[in-house]
Amino acid sequence: MNTKLVESLVQIILSLSQEERTLLEEKLFFDASDPSTRDIMVLAQRGRSFDFLNDEPDLYTLEDGEAV
Repeated sequence: MNTKLVESLVQIILSLSQEERTLLEEKLFFDASDPSTRDIMVLAQRGRSFDFLNDEPDLYTLEDGEAV
């Protein structure tokens, strides 16, 4: 085991700003095997999964319901 390397890395990590640490965590712990939300949206759009909704009647309008 390279103890000196580990100690050096710890010192470098501790010297990072919070923003830099957050970026480092994202890079280290991001699971790239899961598709992103954007990837899923593009897949649904290109696959025409929800095209049937275009033929559905408009049941609601902006005047329906109570103001929030």
